[in-house]
Amino acid sequence: MGKPEQPLIVRYKNQWYDLTEFAHKHPGGKNSLTGLHEKDMAERFDRAPGHSQAAKYLMKEYQIKHEPKQQQQNGHSLPNGTKATVNGATLRNGTKATGNGLHTAKPHGEGNTTAVTANGDVAHLTDDSMEYLVDWSKPMLLQIYRLGDKYAEWVNKPVDRELRLFGPTWVENLTRTPWWIVPAFWIPAILYLIVRHGAQQVATGRGFASASESFRTVELYLHLALGAFAWTLLEYSLHRWVFHLDPKGNRVLQTFHFLIHGQHHKVPFDPHRLVFPVPPALLLTSLFYQPLYYAFPYPRLTLAGGLIGYLIYDMIHYYLHYGSPAGGHLYHMKRYHYSHHFVHHDQGYGISSDFWDKLFGTRIMLRKLKYLLKW
Repeated sequence: MGKPEQPLIVRYKNQWYDLTEFAHKHPGGKNSLTGLHEKDMAERFDRAPGHSQAAKYLMKEYQIKHEPKQQQQNGHSLPNGTKATVNGATLRNGTKATGNGLHTAKPHGEGNTTAVTANGDVAHLTDDSMEYLVDWSKPMLLQIYRLGDKYAEWVNKPVDRELRLFGPTWVENLTRTPWWIVPAFWIPAILYLIVRHGAQQVATGRGFASASESFRTVELYLHLALGAFAWTLLEYSLHRWVFHLDPKGNRVLQTFHFLIHGQHHKVPFDPHRLVFPVPPALLLTSLFYQPLYYAFPYPRLTLAGGLIGYLIYDMIHYYLHYGSPAGGHLYHMKRYHYSHHFVHHDQGYGISSDFWDKLFGTRIMLRKLKYLLKW
């Protein structure tokens, strides 16, 4: 079992927030919250740069609903004589309440949040955010059409909740992918392409008697590198012009956008929606192979290189959300990607690097910091 998180309950503008489970997700690093337990964070929050509207919206997820101590008799105490109570239950939108033996469920229903008390009672709380527009207890994909002109604003306001896309469990499971599935499937596939097909193509082209001789040529590795480089451009292009397409009020396009990428911006902390599911990835691989077949002398070798680039990209993307880089390129890219999520949705499309952002003028200029962020 992992080390339990240290409790982190803070006050901001006369409201209490339980940030215990959010600290390691905080884009500004958990060290920016150090020493704030049971204290007012207003001064530090207002002094820190880059708190966007999306960040302030996300705060609603962690708000503790409380009343003065003298007005409640059955609640549970919080710092400074307050109580986090709704019908006698400690409540925070989506995480466990610390120290009270009570557990809250992820928000769901028509804008409602539920809390389960120690004796099994359920308390409901109206959510004053835009989440009343959808029902979080039901599959989300078929609800997107109802959002209309509110979709663009809603999808870019993140929440920390569990999302269900489809009703049937077997379909829903195809959309949820643990990170390790990607290397477990694609590494053998890549090796098969290289050893069984790529090396043979080079051997045939060079007139070698055995495919194994291809591994002693620069040509084989050059085409792998070419494929990986081509992937970086494809990565940027897909993210910018497909994943961030503008539906312009078209409800069919809004649903499509939410399915392929909008969901990730809405629930950026869902660990099972950070890598690309294998079935659609196989479909895209088949489509992209067709132009490779006509454009490159060793198309399967180039495809293998592209898949190596994709695999690196997907693992980097997961690590940027859940890893803790201490410096270097990945540290820069974690800050860069978080800025894309919470501040600049129309910039910063590179995930594995910002090379193409620099070339196409969509680079995010990060502010220099006086201290190293720790996640």
